[in-house]
Amino acid sequence: MVAGKQTTFLFFVLFLATAAYYMSRAKTGKVPYVRTIHGLEAIEEAIGRATELGKPVFYVPGRTEINTAGAAQNIAGLEILGHVAKMTARYDTDLRVGIAAANVYPVAEAIVQQSYLEEGKPDRVKPEMVQFLSAEQFAFAAACLSIMNTEKVASVVFVGEFQAESMMLAEGAAQVGAVTIAGTARTAQIPFFVAACDYVLIGEEIFAGGAYLSRDPVKLGNLAAQDWGKLAAMVIIITGSLMATLGNTAMIDWLKM
Repeated sequence: MVAGKQTTFLFFVLFLATAAYYMSRAKTGKVPYVRTIHGLEAIEEAIGRATELGKPVFYVPGRTEINTAGAAQNIAGLEILGHVAKMTARYDTDLRVGIAAANVYPVAEAIVQQSYLEEGKPDRVKPEMVQFLSAEQFAFAAACLSIMNTEKVASVVFVGEFQAESMMLAEGAAQVGAVTIAGTARTAQIPFFVAACDYVLIGEEIFAGGAYLSRDPVKLGNLAAQDWGKLAAMVIIITGSLMATLGNTAMIDWLKM
């Protein structure tokens, strides 16, 4: 028998039960508390600034494909894109979306179209809103820089998985004077965004973005369940480490069940 199979199943059942409980509470109006995430709060300000100046908002939902290790980050970026697209539709603000992966392009295009449809403005969707730029890393970065400089964008949002191009993108946005909001869970790139961007979503903040912005009770309930799961994992790790240090292997034996 595979070690830890029973314990893993137990944790899975407990997580589902916790998620169901918080989702049920959220549906009755007892929405779990979510702390303020300033980077997400700033999105409305950034779009408002672009509207006042009559300039576009530029959005990049990560650079890698959605079938890679960074897929979760890019999906988080696409979910936030839906919120941004609704706001640009609401305020009649131009939107530009830069895409680097072929399998992300149709998803991003569909999200933008659906967002404008939900705001009652499907006729405002233009073919040039969502552009496939390049699958090559630095060719994509160069294309993004070109869009930011040519169109003099007022606000820029980068959310997803980014690699070595992150500093180029952040500096390019700063040079055109755009309000820049960036977020990634890729640890090596976070310092570059922190150094060059106005607002930064660090690590798991990007995954909470969809629930935070939509205030959907089901998503918020699931978010609360995940936090309890993380807390339980921390308690088990700390307790197990202390017990093992004292020569007690009961926790280890239990986890191997």
